[in-house]
Amino acid sequence: MIKGIYNFFRLFSVVRTLARYDALFLLDGMEAAPFHVKFGLRILPLFAIGSPSYKHLRRGERLARALQELGPSFIKLGQALSVRADLLGEEIVQDLANLRDRLPAFPFEEAKATVEQELEKPLSELFKTFDETPVAAASIAQVHFATLERTVPAPTDEDPDATTTEDVRVAVKILRPGIEQAFEKDLELFFWIARLADRFQPAFRRLRLIKVVEILAETVELEMDLRMEAAAASEMAESFAGDPEFEVPVIDWQRTARRVMTQSRVEGIALSNREALDAAGYDLEALSAIVIRVFLNQVLRDGFFHADMHHGNLFVTEEGKLVAVDFGIMGRMDLQTRLFMAEMLYSFLTGDYKRAAEVHFEAGYVPPHKSLDAFTQACRSIGEPILGKPVSEISLARLLVQLFQITETFEMETQPQLLLLQKTMVTAEGVAQSMNPRINFWEVAYPTVEGWMREYMGPEAKAAQFVQDGLTFLKKMPDIVSRSDRLLARLEEDMHPSGRDGNEKKVLNSATASGAVFAFGVIFGVVLTYFLVTTL
Repeated sequence: MIKGIYNFFRLFSVVRTLARYDALFLLDGMEAAPFHVKFGLRILPLFAIGSPSYKHLRRGERLARALQELGPSFIKLGQALSVRADLLGEEIVQDLANLRDRLPAFPFEEAKATVEQELEKPLSELFKTFDETPVAAASIAQVHFATLERTVPAPTDEDPDATTTEDVRVAVKILRPGIEQAFEKDLELFFWIARLADRFQPAFRRLRLIKVVEILAETVELEMDLRMEAAAASEMAESFAGDPEFEVPVIDWQRTARRVMTQSRVEGIALSNREALDAAGYDLEALSAIVIRVFLNQVLRDGFFHADMHHGNLFVTEEGKLVAVDFGIMGRMDLQTRLFMAEMLYSFLTGDYKRAAEVHFEAGYVPPHKSLDAFTQACRSIGEPILGKPVSEISLARLLVQLFQITETFEMETQPQLLLLQKTMVTAEGVAQSMNPRINFWEVAYPTVEGWMREYMGPEAKAAQFVQDGLTFLKKMPDIVSRSDRLLARLEEDMHPSGRDGNEKKVLNSATASGAVFAFGVIFGVVLTYFLVTTL
């Protein structure tokens, strides 16, 4: 009851802020809402009288400014909504995609107290120097530069075991004080609003708003444990070990805890600083291609991708290497989802709309009672305008956006992992195009996509999977035969409680022998298949 009252007044404050920015269009279409709710929506704009007018701005810009004012939780909500073109429209989500969580810094004394409490040592023992002024401040954390001393071997002829010290430049990320409690309260409000929308707007149920909030809650929970971010960075560093064009900062695990993370400092220029990149003479066309290749390798090869690849999170070193930072938001895709995405995109780009529709049905994204032919027609309506353009103008991200816009007609449930991928693809594509407006996205992506599809979708891959399935089955065969043996024995005892005679034993032995013959046949078939696959 108390939470309900708190949520009501908090919602009133939120809606009043939306009214001041003329962003109440989010609440349009609440025909099924109770009278007092609709009445409240009518009078709320009166509270905006006397406020500056924002009508000259686009709707998405007005909404972004309102969310910025409402604070960190609502900034994250806006970023989550920036993938929902099916809910808000393409123009609005483009404005929300530019929503960046830059907030005023919190005092150095609070940052110092957090570091010392988390790492259980005085700041002076942990770092040789520590800059009091942060270099970046966002909704969840802020970053300070620091240096530390590290002992390294320095052998001499006189003393082979001699050592020396060197300064190591690092970046220290620190959570905002009280941020966990603030997010917890706002997430309760988001769940409450999502449940109201489900109740009063049945058409919204397919959008799975409660699921969207659940994913937002999971994402925020991971972001507020910096050990998880450090682990994500470490995992991606392993995936790209030895890559000549991409690297990840090194984590200092001895100076990392739940609310503090220390990593090597990136010595480079942010891709957001176009003037500095031009002045340094970097090949921006080559950099744009690297961005695409790195993104596709993360998605297709690893199934683990950086889900916030905007300009400010990407740097280029003096050697021309691309470096990513801020691994708080990551996406994962299992192999089946990656296979679906690759085949679906390839079908669109080759004009095979029937196959594009079929993979949606096979994946279970479109309900089986819907017409395959009608969905094929819808796919054609998206694909034909794209195929009519030069390949340099084909946007894979835009293709996904348009595809999700037809979801309501075909009752497609929202697939959160695909929405996150779509958002990341839009961002990565935008970064690449900002450095090279003439970039041929498909031409750059094709070698990576084609190679991956040949490896995972070609005849060799399918045959290898068949062999693997057979070998997995073989590992289970002894247990299957043993269980069959016990089952037959139990049946025999139930039928002849007094015991078995010679004939009964023959029946049982015959059944066991049949099982052995069956097992041998399976083994022979798998071995033969493996021989054919490896020799043809």
